[in-house]
Amino acid sequence: LLRRKDPNERIFHKICLSDDIEDVSLFDADDDVSRRSKKSKIRHPVASFFHLFFRVSAIVVYLLCELLTSSFIACMVTIILLLSCDFWAVKNVTGRLMVGLRWWNQVDDDGRSHWVFEARKGSAQGGKTSSEAESRIFWLGLITCPMIWVIFAFSALFSFKVKWLAVVVMGVVLQGANLYGYIRCKVGSRKNLTSIATNYLGKQFLRQTMATEDQAAS
Repeated sequence: LLRRKDPNERIFHKICLSDDIEDVSLFDADDDVSRRSKKSKIRHPVASFFHLFFRVSAIVVYLLCELLTSSFIACMVTIILLLSCDFWAVKNVTGRLMVGLRWWNQVDDDGRSHWVFEARKGSAQGGKTSSEAESRIFWLGLITCPMIWVIFAFSALFSFKVKWLAVVVMGVVLQGANLYGYIRCKVGSRKNLTSIATNYLGKQFLRQTMATEDQAAS
């Protein structure tokens, strides 16, 4: 049977079609907003908190220990415990969760020791990549705190505070080890940091030489 088409039905179909198109555009806009928010959102707040808590607490205790107590042993034990907890947390937890990097040492069957540096590859959808906020927090804490301990080391050395020198050296070693390990993970496990610096300086010197020759030729 042939059914006569109602003109109102055509109008209804056109309205539905236009509504669908508008819905799709709004949905895509929501996706863009959600993707941007995921990049700036802290996905692991607990890991981000403890990434800074132990290392900042160790620095605060070192600065205020003489005001809080007169016992050097209590201050030293507290600082070393905080530094040890920070080393374990950053090496095993926060680096893997916040930036997708990890490093460790393993011994093969022959008894030889090998250092392994790994970096997680991001997925095509970006679901496994780290957020920008977490990456800033991670690298800011990882780089700034060892520099502060280096300043403490020079201060203790020049002020002849020999008893505190062992504590600040412990801070430099533990936090410097994590910094070195994660830099190796970032630049590549098979690359030597010295060769990277040498290649960079060589490229800069070559560019400068070529620029000078071009100016002389012109």
